[in-house]
Amino acid sequence: MKRTLAFAKNDIVSLTITGYTAQGSGVGHCDGAAVFVAGAAAGDQLRVRILKTEKTYAYGKIEEIIAPSPDRIKSDCPQAAQCGGCVFRHISYEAECRAKEQRVRDAIERIAGLSPQMVQPLIPAPCPERYRNKAQFPLGLSPDGTLQAGFYAPHSHRIVPCMDCRLQPETFTKAVRAVQEWYRQAKDSVYEERTGKGLLRHLYLRQAMAGGGVLVCLVINGRMVSREDLLVNLLRQQVPGLAGVLLNENRKRTNVVLGDRYRTLWGVPALTDMLCGLQFSISPDSFYQVNHDQAQVLYRLAGRFAALTGKETLLDLYCGTGTIGLSMAKDAKKVIGVEVVPAAVEDARRNAEANGIANAEFFCGDAAQAAAHFQQQGFAPDVIALDPPRKGCGAALAHIAAGMAPQRIVYVSCDPATLARDLKTFAGDGYELQTAVPVDLFPRTAHVESVVLITRKDR
Repeated sequence: MKRTLAFAKNDIVSLTITGYTAQGSGVGHCDGAAVFVAGAAAGDQLRVRILKTEKTYAYGKIEEIIAPSPDRIKSDCPQAAQCGGCVFRHISYEAECRAKEQRVRDAIERIAGLSPQMVQPLIPAPCPERYRNKAQFPLGLSPDGTLQAGFYAPHSHRIVPCMDCRLQPETFTKAVRAVQEWYRQAKDSVYEERTGKGLLRHLYLRQAMAGGGVLVCLVINGRMVSREDLLVNLLRQQVPGLAGVLLNENRKRTNVVLGDRYRTLWGVPALTDMLCGLQFSISPDSFYQVNHDQAQVLYRLAGRFAALTGKETLLDLYCGTGTIGLSMAKDAKKVIGVEVVPAAVEDARRNAEANGIANAEFFCGDAAQAAAHFQQQGFAPDVIALDPPRKGCGAALAHIAAGMAPQRIVYVSCDPATLARDLKTFAGDGYELQTAVPVDLFPRTAHVESVVLITRKDR
């Protein structure tokens, strides 16, 4: 069979890394073919062993660093290469920010066909460490029979033990150690995905960064655990600011972490946090941005782009628990939010009530279907806010949103490629990009958020 590449699996090639993939791997070229190398840094000169080949590209691993990139630093996490979460821990944070900004610029230029100069400099995080307010640890057993908590290795369900993730607050480490000590004494069984048997599945943690409270939720394949009083006492002794201890029942053979039923063993079932001057209730299954400080930057930027004066109606699609719409409500005539998750809609309504916001309404439904219904009813919002999942809003919703003829569309994106694709759709419907601002909500990972302002062209 004729090879399409000039090299094959297990060959060793020389490579200079020139950039990064969307997943954070380094990219170099050999004989005209792209080679993707995890853990590589732009500027590295490497010897790379080829692991897998496709028709026009290949995957490799570093055999030798001939000359390191000036951006390369020593990783301070022994698990980073195994767990695959912190794909940029081997380069400086400044270099990471440049790479993420370039990724947004490239998508705007190559996919949307727009000038990369419309992308403003990325807003970095004040601190790229200990920023996460949520963690979910799969539980397993080590060879010596101790309870393991960590993260799944990339493309697998093999647990990489990690006692102290540098992206998470130290209180989470204390909670993990308390649960391990409880297990040592209680000796409940541990869930096995292969058989669907065993009790302990996940440890799910949340912290209110402004309020400081910590919520500990143990996800189990059943209704109760042994020695519940011991679990509570150990957590109360070892976790500063502990606010609540919950059991979550998940008996389904699924990759979804949380089930539908909760039982509070001690304290409160939800936390209260302050964001953009508002109070928000955070239960285990509530959507809430994991980086509190950068979320405030993101939402305030979205508010500035919305440019509300008190006379406008804002349609907030993919509203989640209402954070974006409620943060703008004081400047709007009316806010209407749409979210497909029923529990999130209830949270949004409770959050509006808790903050004394009377000009916001929330509806449960698919964003595109709800927008189409509003359009058929003749509803014409002045501003539309879009905060879709990674797949973007898609052509159907983009056409409907443009058909409602808002003055401005504020799009909060978590994926530059789908953002650029949607911008191209909006351009065909008479809207143009004014500016895009990348915001780093997830330091040391491959993810980057953007806030963009889209306005209707003058007819």
